[in-house]
Amino acid sequence: MNKTQPIKHLDIVISGKVQGVCFRLTTKAVADQLGIKGVVFNKPDGTVFIEAEGDPFALESFLEWCQEGPENAVVENVTSAEGDMKNYRNFEVIRKSRTSS
Repeated sequence: MNKTQPIKHLDIVISGKVQGVCFRLTTKAVADQLGIKGVVFNKPDGTVFIEAEGDPFALESFLEWCQEGPENAVVENVTSAEGDMKNYRNFEVIRKSRTSS
């Protein structure tokens, strides 16, 4: 039997040229591939905000992808912090900007 690692929650903020470059849709595709649950949305300040839940290995791979982003993105900075679990059932793209998390 494989031991399941505890699932973690990360709040991730990505800045740079990250809006209008299919960042959210590509993020969802990568999250789905890695089995990560959560949400992604654009913030009014021009950053992309992600709440991601998954096992530590998947989250590490996901963070590595966030450093690059999709083809037309220019990622300048990625910050992540552990947060409280929200037990997402899937990974969702939220189309409307949110003013607060």
